Amino acid sequence: MVRRAPTAMKRICALALLFLTLALSAGCDKFGRTPPFKLADLTGAGFGRDFELTDHNGQKRRLADFRGKVVAVFFGFTHCPDVCPTALLDLASVAKQLGKDADRLQVLFITVDPQRDTPAVLSKYVPSFAPGFLGLYGDAEATARVAKEFKIFYQKQPGTAPDDYTVDHSAGTYIFDQRGRLRLFAGYGQGAGPMLHDIRILLQAS
Repeated sequence: MVRRAPTAMKRICALALLFLTLALSAGCDKFGRTPPFKLADLTGAGFGRDFELTDHNGQKRRLADFRGKVVAVFFGFTHCPDVCPTALLDLASVAKQLGKDADRLQVLFITVDPQRDTPAVLSKYVPSFAPGFLGLYGDAEATARVAKEFKIFYQKQPGTAPDDYTVDHSAGTYIFDQRGRLRLFAGYGQGAGPMLHDIRILLQAS
């Protein structure tokens, strides 16, 4: 993984603390029962409500387009050396293990590097993990707007040439239920198992 500047690390740690606080506050229902989820429960969170982006096929997309499916959203960039491909491989494993229910899961990869992640690049990279996965992009303004809505930190780290740079970013997967409500957060490194467990629960719900 890339080395993060101290400021970037502070921002990422603050986001992790936020997710932990949300998980603890939403962790029990009104009767004090612990919900069955293995991931952080974000039910009722007031962010991650929508986006307006374009998919790698050139189609304008909003969250409502995927109603009726469980939606997993990951922010990253195609030049990412390890975190992003690992997260997408975990999601591909989940889709494979869902079997016939895989078409009820939609994985969305939102780039935080629209300068390099053109539709042509996204269309080759994202479906290589699973054919149904979609890459989403916007211009710099749209990217900043959706990152703010989803509380995503990202910051370009210069390299030795103008196009030789990396992007520090928050790493984790947001999961929405079939009604388009933000329900769960999977931190990077939790693996496919907890996501598969919780996505199956959401698929069983009406």
